Amino acid sequence: MTTTAAPVPPAGPPAEPAGTPAAPTATRRPSWQRSLGRLLLRPVAVASLVVLTVVVVLAVAGPWVAPYGVNDVDVTRALQPPGAEHWFGTDELGRDVLSRVVLSARVSMLVSLVSVSIALVAGVGLGLVAGYFGGWLDTVIMRTADVMFAFPVMLLAMAIVAILGPGLTTAMIAIGVVYVPIFARVTRASVLSVRTEPYVRASVSLGARAGRIIRRHILPNVTAPIIVQTSLSLAFAILSEAALSFLGLGVQPPDPSWGRMLYDARAFLDQAWWMSVFPGLAVFVTVLSFNLLGDALRDVLDVRGGDGGR
Repeated sequence: MTTTAAPVPPAGPPAEPAGTPAAPTATRRPSWQRSLGRLLLRPVAVASLVVLTVVVVLAVAGPWVAPYGVNDVDVTRALQPPGAEHWFGTDELGRDVLSRVVLSARVSMLVSLVSVSIALVAGVGLGLVAGYFGGWLDTVIMRTADVMFAFPVMLLAMAIVAILGPGLTTAMIAIGVVYVPIFARVTRASVLSVRTEPYVRASVSLGARAGRIIRRHILPNVTAPIIVQTSLSLAFAILSEAALSFLGLGVQPPDPSWGRMLYDARAFLDQAWWMSVFPGLAVFVTVLSFNLLGDALRDVLDVRGGDGGR
């Protein structure tokens, strides 16, 4: 009687019983989440974000936060120093300086957002066209930008406002126009480095249309320097609006503006220091926060070069 040996089971780990859940696999976070995480690790960037959040909240909820109306005149309380009733003092007409500073935040943020949006849309579009197609389009667009760069920002903005007439709307248009060349140049420089990448050449060889290549491959890969430039341009737009309003070409009375408040305080520097200090601090803190945030974004996104404003 012969016997056969039992089959030897194959070497290896024991089989998992049915119904056992698979081991979790590590997932890679999107790039924007990683960038945001690195940004939040920087105390200066976090402090800038907190300050800008406060400014935005004041711009939106200003009428409900301000203790007095923007043009509540009480000449019997004119030029009162900061105190319990008026934390930032009063101006020459007895208006509460704190209320006017708070309500002016809406004007400054509105001008900066609208003007930078104009420059962003127009400048990025022109930069994409110039960088991708090149040729005579590139020459015309960039030479036009060079001509605009030959003029100081404020001089060009003042010329545009003088043509269109002073006011809030014309100030936003003027500031937006003078910042178009900056976005065009930054975008073009990034497109020139991206359009030679293998994935762009592969799309071209497969017959993809230029619009699809720009939308799907070029634009997503040039957003980092554009984001940084946007943050810096918001700061310069606030400064430009304050300068135009100080010169009487921006926001017109009785509407409040940080620049207009500085202009009104000129005649009272030796009598009422608070009339100039508090609106000046508002401009300083807001612009500094945008600049610090832009520097942090440049480091986090590893962006090198760029105009960085004018």
